[in-house]
Amino acid sequence: MNHRVTRRTFTLLACGAGALSSVRGATVWRIATGYPLENFHTANLIAMAKDVELATQGQLHIDVYPKNSLYALNAIQSAVQDGKVEAGEVIMSSLVADLPIAGADSVPFITDSYADALRLWRIQRPLIEKAFASRGLVVLYAVPWPPQGLYSTRPLGGLGDMRGMRMRTFNANTAKIATLMGTEAVDVPATELNKALADGRIDCMMTSAVTGVESRAWQSMHYFYEINAFFPKNIVFANKKAWDAIGAPLREALKNASAAAELRGWSNSASVAAQSLEELKRSGMKIESPSYLFGRDVKRLGERFSLDWVKQVGVSANDVFIPYFDKR
Repeated sequence: MNHRVTRRTFTLLACGAGALSSVRGATVWRIATGYPLENFHTANLIAMAKDVELATQGQLHIDVYPKNSLYALNAIQSAVQDGKVEAGEVIMSSLVADLPIAGADSVPFITDSYADALRLWRIQRPLIEKAFASRGLVVLYAVPWPPQGLYSTRPLGGLGDMRGMRMRTFNANTAKIATLMGTEAVDVPATELNKALADGRIDCMMTSAVTGVESRAWQSMHYFYEINAFFPKNIVFANKKAWDAIGAPLREALKNASAAAELRGWSNSASVAAQSLEELKRSGMKIESPSYLFGRDVKRLGERFSLDWVKQVGVSANDVFIPYFDKR
């Protein structure tokens, strides 16, 4: 399935929504996102907006503003919280300074599959909803990015094989992972990744198959290990006052459309991941499952990271991890 949204598609959707929104007394919402029009997350937002239009017969019209066109990604939470925009989308890991419990899905090596990631989200969601409510926000839905795999210039049988390699990092969490894996951390922001690969500045990196395709990882990397390190999620949320103001019937329509968007988004994420793996294969990369020893090593790292996270976050972290690990 092709999840690419072209500018023409977006224009047609917007025009169709505009026609419906001509209903007298219609309410107009704006959703700000930092991701480009072509991204599957943005496509999902547009589909959700269209569902709301149809369900409310144009009484609630939602405009999607992609690629930082309304607010920059790092300003979206505060803009929604302050009521400057009705709704927004951010990656949950960007909220951890203000909302530590949002970091559960970025603890590496504790989720092996989409099923694990979904179970973690179902446990985490009530805590996120409570924390958001105290900030005047309402959770609409969350959708994961494809899982983070490990790229390497050479075959890896275990963590010991990574010692001395130059590993791409882009935040404090990935820098810590690099250190514990015995590698040298090399800070490379997303905007410089393609050039860093072309120049051979890094020997390994942890990112999704999607990012690997976008950055042409095969320029210098030859192996991709499906370690499914973690499944970072984007979260879509609304301003509570705007939510209350639209009334019960429109809230119910938005709630239903959001539930459908969550289901669709998880499915689309898995599809995009599979498509990207095929593209890596076609481009000459070897797709590998980690060896038993390698799998054992990363699981031990996961235990260490989860304990560190519990110490850092406190009691609310136990409210996530105790039920999560009890059901494994």
